[in-house]
Amino acid sequence: MILDCVVFVLERMLNRPLSLAFVNHLGNHMDIIGNLLTSLINAQRVGKKRMVIPYSRLSEALVTFLQQKGLVAKVRVKNEERRELVVTLAYEGKEPRVHGVRRLSRPGQRRYAGKGAIPYSYDGVGMIVISTSQGLRDDKTARKEGMGGELLCEVW
Repeated sequence: MILDCVVFVLERMLNRPLSLAFVNHLGNHMDIIGNLLTSLINAQRVGKKRMVIPYSRLSEALVTFLQQKGLVAKVRVKNEERRELVVTLAYEGKEPRVHGVRRLSRPGQRRYAGKGAIPYSYDGVGMIVISTSQGLRDDKTARKEGMGGELLCEVW
């Protein structure tokens, strides 16, 4: 929404349309994972069946990881002018499978943990998603494999 307003104002000031590459560059200065997690929770709270988010390799990896853990039903990449991820949400009856999320490592404050310092998630309920050198892992798997990395988010 804000991006549309910025594009509109710039086009009026320059008196010409902006290139698509420049518009895409304007939209890339946000927290991709934070946007994904907020969209996921909001979509499930209102009972949506699926949601569409902008494509990035990290967001695809995170949503695919959530699918493997049973928190998301289906993921597919929609190839059009701009690639997007279409995420089919998972429910147990009418209750969403994801009850809450919390972003741990942010663009302004990255959080890393070594293999012995990985925190425990929400009293053992849920999981912490960690970006390791071997890909995304949950906290239990990372502890078992003796790996540390960036603490991306907590999902319960």
